[in-house]
Amino acid sequence: MSIQEVYSSLGLSDLEYDRILELMGRVPNYLELVMFSVMWSEHCGYKNSRPLLKRFPNKGARILQGPGENAGVIEVGKGWALVFKMESHNHPSAVEPYEGAATGVGGIIRDVLAMGARPIALLDSLRFGPLEEERNLYLFREVVRGIGGYGNAIGVPTVGGEVEFAAAYSGNPLVNAMCIGLVRAEDFLQACAVGEGNLVVLFGAKTGRDGIHGATFASDELTDESEKKRPNVQVGDPFAGKMLVECSLDLLKKNLLVSLQDLGAAGITSSASEMAAKGGVGIEIDIGKVPLREMGMKPWEIVISESQERMLAIVKPTDAEEVLRVVERFELGAAVIGRVTGHGDLRILHEGEVSGSVPARYLADAPVYEREVVAPEYLEEVQKRLDLEKVSRPQDYNAVLLRMLAHPNLCSRRSIFEQYDHQVGTNTVILPGADAAVIRIKGTALGFAVTTDCRGRHCYLDPRGGGVASVAEAYRNLSCVGAEPVAVTDCLNFGSPEKAGPYYQLAACIEGMAEACEALGTPVVSGNVSLYNETEEETVYPTPTVGMVGVFEDVGCRATPSIKRGGDEILLIGNFRPVLGGSEYLEIVHGSVTGTPLRTDLAAEKEVYDAVRRAISAGVVDTAHDLSGGGLAVALAEMALPGGIGVEARLLPEGRQDVALFGEVGGCVLLAVPEEKLGELKMLLEEVHYTRIGYTGGNRLKLSRLVDLELSELGKAYERDLFERHAPEGGYLG
Repeated sequence: MSIQEVYSSLGLSDLEYDRILELMGRVPNYLELVMFSVMWSEHCGYKNSRPLLKRFPNKGARILQGPGENAGVIEVGKGWALVFKMESHNHPSAVEPYEGAATGVGGIIRDVLAMGARPIALLDSLRFGPLEEERNLYLFREVVRGIGGYGNAIGVPTVGGEVEFAAAYSGNPLVNAMCIGLVRAEDFLQACAVGEGNLVVLFGAKTGRDGIHGATFASDELTDESEKKRPNVQVGDPFAGKMLVECSLDLLKKNLLVSLQDLGAAGITSSASEMAAKGGVGIEIDIGKVPLREMGMKPWEIVISESQERMLAIVKPTDAEEVLRVVERFELGAAVIGRVTGHGDLRILHEGEVSGSVPARYLADAPVYEREVVAPEYLEEVQKRLDLEKVSRPQDYNAVLLRMLAHPNLCSRRSIFEQYDHQVGTNTVILPGADAAVIRIKGTALGFAVTTDCRGRHCYLDPRGGGVASVAEAYRNLSCVGAEPVAVTDCLNFGSPEKAGPYYQLAACIEGMAEACEALGTPVVSGNVSLYNETEEETVYPTPTVGMVGVFEDVGCRATPSIKRGGDEILLIGNFRPVLGGSEYLEIVHGSVTGTPLRTDLAAEKEVYDAVRRAISAGVVDTAHDLSGGGLAVALAEMALPGGIGVEARLLPEGRQDVALFGEVGGCVLLAVPEEKLGELKMLLEEVHYTRIGYTGGNRLKLSRLVDLELSELGKAYERDLFERHAPEGGYLG
């Protein structure tokens, strides 16, 4: 095999190999070339996204740690801080869905753990193809099982998330996992190797061949050959993961660690080189001391293995013996496998000889590609102004609403979240199913809320506008439970950046997200980029998932979507100007993904959401729900169903009533308020526009003279089991 065939097989281009030769001043050996290949993969090196990511704001009053570490950190109050991040495990989940999802959860937990925080909550954001296709149903079922199987066993509650279905995801599902950890503000760590002569300790599970070249696998499109890459998917052990969490926290409590890093993509190579590069030092690793699960592993296999449940720690020589004793007490393996040096290299030793040596800064600094941003041709076609005259009006609004409520994109997620333990730790105060999850901080009045959101279809039709709308939706969801939105983590899921269309989508979505984060005061403190999400036939919708965290000064002042009393007034807050372009109604009922979606007025929306938050904090409002997918009719049904209390409302604008009922709009929130509190609410809303549209009571949903349904019939459609093969009885999906 020629040298070109060797480096090409590792995913390196001719230009990248030439750069390696220039940096090294010599021809690298195979081990060194393998280390470059994983560290310069898109998954680890962010070669195509780094220039674009600079657009994100990352400073704020509560920000303690922004991008550049394992996770971001924000201040909550009373000395407490939250650590959080989101990552993808898309390609592994496409070929081995259970383990791909499970190890995605394990990996994001370890990212938070590496910052010195106790993981206390998980969320997920999932995308699949239509469930009518057997393969998609299989992937969906196994991914959900994998998330629950790992999260439940490790003892971290899965408190929320989102899932959507579209044909664009059929060949390439998206599995994004988010974790939030709690730590004292003065105690969070940075993964930086310091102190020449300090020791490198590897602890946790043993190292095997699972996950080898996982980073490069995640940096290529999926093809028919991808099934052969099942060995690239890691295998998790949540019970070892639980011991790893408790062991790491115990070591930190005893002040035995200088720094800590998890072993994820690219394994020892990534963890050691990044720690060394940040600290401006070198690290020597003796691979003969790495505890192995399999015999006969080659040096290059050991250094890039992605075996799960492992951590790398920098330890003072005087503390090493005690560290090993503590790890043994937790029934985990541990070994001193190296030391911190002053030469600046990641140096791999084997049987007393140097097998490979590369300056750590070279490995941690992948080449960057800045590409021309050119709008793809499809946008002009799909953004043509929607001709309402060509969209037929419903003959039976009851049937349309039932059909929409039963659709997988709008129906209840109960069949998913009931598989998760969302109350372990007894801190979850708003359970899954609300606009955002709410968690308390024991021993204080403090709490936090968290949500994951993305408008993939919107991003496809209008990438920049979709990026804005995805951030705004997350801000709206946190505000509807009463939390002050503080900061964002993201997971940017796109196709190949080497193609003009996906690269334009990536650049435009980032621009829109940055604009929204600046206007709403929610900087981006951490995140992940997942590119090459495509098959030979299709590219996924641009899916820039937003994970947003908000805080409560008093977690007792919160709201949920569920109507709690009969006789409350229903108020619509904000300017109600619904559109059909890019709506769920247009796709579900008319089979069309076209038109210009709703436009986001960030200043006006912020005014609405902040006013809603003031009303919740003052104890005036305990029922709030945003208008989102499915429009006004779906939102009112979602408010009525949980508490079994009906709604009667009139329609607002003149003109087409299907637009009023099912069109989508940003910047609007529904409130249910006792009549005696309306005066106080009006003062809190200040200049924000609102309209009284109806009242609560009874057991029916009545919307003008168009919709009149018993809640039991609505519930039958809405509470469908997503894991069933066929549509629910009644043909609502017909």
